[in-house]
Amino acid sequence: MLSRLFGCFILQLNRIRLFAGLPLDVVSGGSVNQFRAISAGLKALKLLGLEGVELPIWWGVVEHESMGKYNWSGYLTIAEMVRKAGLKLYVTLCFHASSQPKIPLPEWVLDIGKTKSNIFFKDRAGKPYRGCLSLAVDELAVLNGKTPMEVYQDFCESFKSAFSAFIGSTITGITMGLGPDGELRYPSHRGFAKSDTVPGAGEFQCYDKNMLHLLKQHAEACGKPKWGLGGPHNAPAYSELPTANTFFKDHGGSWESPYGDFFLSWYSSQLIAHGDRLLSLASLVFSDSAVNIFGKVPLMHSWHGTRSHPSELTAGFYNTATRKGYEEVAEMFARNSCKIILPGMDQSDKYQLKESLSSPESLLAEIGTACNKHGVGISGQNSTVGAPDGLKQIKKNMLSENLNDSFIFQRIGAQFFAPEHFPLFIEFVRKLNQPELHSGNLPTKEGTTTATDSVHTRSNLSIHMQSA
Repeated sequence: MLSRLFGCFILQLNRIRLFAGLPLDVVSGGSVNQFRAISAGLKALKLLGLEGVELPIWWGVVEHESMGKYNWSGYLTIAEMVRKAGLKLYVTLCFHASSQPKIPLPEWVLDIGKTKSNIFFKDRAGKPYRGCLSLAVDELAVLNGKTPMEVYQDFCESFKSAFSAFIGSTITGITMGLGPDGELRYPSHRGFAKSDTVPGAGEFQCYDKNMLHLLKQHAEACGKPKWGLGGPHNAPAYSELPTANTFFKDHGGSWESPYGDFFLSWYSSQLIAHGDRLLSLASLVFSDSAVNIFGKVPLMHSWHGTRSHPSELTAGFYNTATRKGYEEVAEMFARNSCKIILPGMDQSDKYQLKESLSSPESLLAEIGTACNKHGVGISGQNSTVGAPDGLKQIKKNMLSENLNDSFIFQRIGAQFFAPEHFPLFIEFVRKLNQPELHSGNLPTKEGTTTATDSVHTRSNLSIHMQSA
């Protein structure tokens, strides 16, 4: 039977459950995009033995036109499709925008931002980032008389009410969006660097009026008012290497000075406090819903081989060769009884640019150690479909102590179901469940469709499904 071959490998793999992410733009307006292809995809995943799928729900889609006016219809349709397919559903509440595919923040929020640009993060040049709201306005009444926290809570409560028939049964996990791309971080690396280009150090994001006000207050309270005038003056720009200036210098850099400790402590504490507010809100709203609450922490592995770890510092993680910054993050998640999602579990050190001194494997192990110490469950994600030896690296991480909850493969679409990938994914799942079997030995039953047979549907799925 199929269940013996592909289903329920959870028990055999430290109870790790495998999910696949639905396309980012699976819903637009009130309708499901590529309905027939999504339906076929759900059937293929069920045959393969996956636990379920992950559904991104966008603030900019649901509450598009005006505050408090919600349209859940397309997402409710997906939930019903998932239930009928016999799968479980993880939901991601996305309070950020997407550039590819283009999914902006709610129209009414962007309208407010046209005249009040300080609701967004700003960099040293004063350029706003319109992909999410600045954490400095979390508790300021900047959205038509309401605070962002109040708006997020209204959104969560409306979601809970609309999906009451699914929560706790079909919906077993909810991820709270925490910042850019849903991750707990600052938008320190804007845009996407080419894979063959050495990434820059990123920029600190503390230059909107409200962030500067918080910095000024902190500096005055510490008796160092001159330190509250702005971010580090000797830090490099986005695409510049850490060595382009002196702040991140490995030995004698400003990051190790009293000023550096002052700024980095404040900068990271603001990010952790933001995550604490949002996860506390989610835990409160869904406390009686029998679901797991997640938050996503990025894997900023570029320059991890240096002493200063500049990519982590600009993103808001005060983690260096001399300081264990992820302890504070894990403590915050533990305090809210939430689990961490870690992306990049398909990335291995051997395929990184040597010039970037990158080490995704050591950073993943470092975060995993902090989580295990504080009893925080870890759910893994891949960073892309088709990374070199990506499935092999995922399997390695699934069998290690770095993963103890679930894995969400991102994400289904044309590339996922393409002939060069989908058969490999089937083999990947098969080996997780029955490593001693060979593909030619998979038993079939007359009149029964197997997961291997489902490969034959990939051509149609590749044509009709949009890759995220």
